[in-house]
Amino acid sequence: MLRGVPLAIALLIAGAAPLAAQAPAPNAPAPDASAEPPSDPSEVVTEPAPPAAPRTMIGTWEFSNADREKICMITFRNDSNAVGKRIDFDPKCATLFPFIPEVAGWRQNDNDFLKLVDAQGNSVLDFSEVEAGIFEGPKPGEGILFIQNPTDLGPAPKTADQVTGAWQLVLRTGKPICGLTLSNTAVGEEFAVRVQPPCDAVVTRFGPATWQMDRGEVVLHSAGGQAWRFEEAEDGKWRRIPETANPILMVRK
Repeated sequence: MLRGVPLAIALLIAGAAPLAAQAPAPNAPAPDASAEPPSDPSEVVTEPAPPAAPRTMIGTWEFSNADREKICMITFRNDSNAVGKRIDFDPKCATLFPFIPEVAGWRQNDNDFLKLVDAQGNSVLDFSEVEAGIFEGPKPGEGILFIQNPTDLGPAPKTADQVTGAWQLVLRTGKPICGLTLSNTAVGEEFAVRVQPPCDAVVTRFGPATWQMDRGEVVLHSAGGQAWRFEEAEDGKWRRIPETANPILMVRK
């Protein structure tokens, strides 16, 4: 007992001590309410993503027709000339596309067409970007032409010159069923097929008469308007598509 202090007062002081120990310090900082997550997710503020690096046309691209049977390279330069910026084509381009010598430069404004222009600044070809890195533009007499990044493309499809020659139709088992020569003799817009008997009945009933390249595939046509289509497979073979119950391959002799 505290000396000189009445018993009742001493008991009162002893009972109040735990309460005083639990009271917060008068100068303690209040909790930071801003540190708590908002109850509404829509109130969350996120930092905007950095803008994508602008894509440039500067460099070498593939210039082709829709079937990619005519392909050459085009180089966009950054140095200016009288009508826009300098452009270079490899020599093969003028042979494949007769209008190429008219092109003297290129221009492209933000959200605008990619323009190939002549020496007077007039448009020779207008290209629009249809996919990332793929531009297409119509040209009378040529159809739809394309400018594409060559690193995004696979190998070019075979041309008619590469396919011309002697072939053999065989079954998947390897059994030959007919010999064919895909000639370079023009028959309208196609080429003549020379059949070399003996041929299996399935081939004689079809009666291949002409052939052509279409979108990288070999198409044999009969005189009656039927068609057999072959796509390039492995090891230089061509596979008839769609496959039938007895698949047919076309192989070099």
